[in-house]
Amino acid sequence: MRKNVLLLFSKLPEPGLVKTRLTTLKDGIFTPEAASVLYHCMLFDVVETCMAAFDELAASTDDDAHDAYELVISTAPEENMPRMRALFEDAGAWPRPISYAFDEGPSFDAHYDDAFDKAWAAGADCILSMGADMPALTTDDIVRGFRALHELDDAKLPGIVLAPDQELGVSVIGWNKGVPFDHDGVFYHEEGLTVLPAYIRKAKAAGLAVRYLPPVPDVDTMADLAHAATVVEALMYCASFGLGARPHRTAKALDELGFAEIRIMPNGLMDPRSHIDR
Repeated sequence: MRKNVLLLFSKLPEPGLVKTRLTTLKDGIFTPEAASVLYHCMLFDVVETCMAAFDELAASTDDDAHDAYELVISTAPEENMPRMRALFEDAGAWPRPISYAFDEGPSFDAHYDDAFDKAWAAGADCILSMGADMPALTTDDIVRGFRALHELDDAKLPGIVLAPDQELGVSVIGWNKGVPFDHDGVFYHEEGLTVLPAYIRKAKAAGLAVRYLPPVPDVDTMADLAHAATVVEALMYCASFGLGARPHRTAKALDELGFAEIRIMPNGLMDPRSHIDR
């Protein structure tokens, strides 16, 4: 049995401690309480999408019948782990079990490595990791990620899989057990290299293959949220035609916050066509 772990990094949705760049504490427009509610909704929607992707993978005739899938939510610090468990248990029944862990270390790089190391020690063969602030995540993103890992594993080809975000970073990253790779120097690069090229150059230096996945945007800034709101609207409509993602909690929160419809100032500038169309 090949054990596949989806490692979901998440904070507790506490006011003033999550999505502060969306709040008046930084350069956003929302109260800390509103931002924490929005993050709470994104977290639950992402978990629901992950579980739907597991169902797709398990039901697929193309997928190895000997694959098992586990969702692990990793949080910090350690004392927040039982609170995270309670957050989900109090919400009612979920379609699949959820495991909980905590990550620690002196830097963000170290936190990531600690979570990966604990998952390997618990028997993981493949790890795909991501954050919880991605309401645009679809089941297809997750299915593609694990299938890319399986292709590398079946071919005995050491490598990583990744999906960039919308702004210099990476939203999905993973590799198989035994691949000589880690996050050291990625998020805190000494020469200021951004996350995506840091991962790529680190893999290149180690001689590893890289499988590229379609970009998955996350939400940190107000500009990110504006983009996410338009994508959420699209996903909600597309879900009725079979798309395996329906971020309904986030959609409702955006509507209640008055941020569901994004408009820009009318643009009177246009590219003149008379010299072409005559």
